[in-house]
Amino acid sequence: MNLTAGSPYYTPHVQRPAAFPPSDGYLPPEDPVAGVVRHLRAARDLKARFPGLLTVGSGLSYLQDYLPHVAQAVVRAGWMDFAGIGRMALAYPDLPADSLAGSPLTRKRVCRTFSDCTTAPRNSLVSGCYPLDPYYGALPEAEVLRQAKKPRT
Repeated sequence: MNLTAGSPYYTPHVQRPAAFPPSDGYLPPEDPVAGVVRHLRAARDLKARFPGLLTVGSGLSYLQDYLPHVAQAVVRAGWMDFAGIGRMALAYPDLPADSLAGSPLTRKRVCRTFSDCTTAPRNSLVSGCYPLDPYYGALPEAEVLRQAKKPRT
């Protein structure tokens, strides 16, 4: 079972807590770490209630450089069986392999929760990591997204 909550397009603070909230006027009603903590507690409680249920907990990208450490801790503690990396995969698909190999993180690829992966679909554009992935940054949609993110006067 994949443990997640909310919709990144309608309630991004629930599923994609971010250091930089969507720039289209959506204001998160809570500190981003509150969503991460709520998710971890829900995963822990569900696993305690149904220990035989295999679970994947996502919602950890806000933790950025600490994601591998927290993921390892919660899996070892039995709060979840697997840690899903969600939007981190858009920016840094090799993070799990690098972490498991004991390699240092490629910090310039770590998701910094810029929210373009949320802002783009909220503007009918394909989701991707426009700031960190050259593929998305070169798309024509990147300019449309830049225009959508400009402050409205």
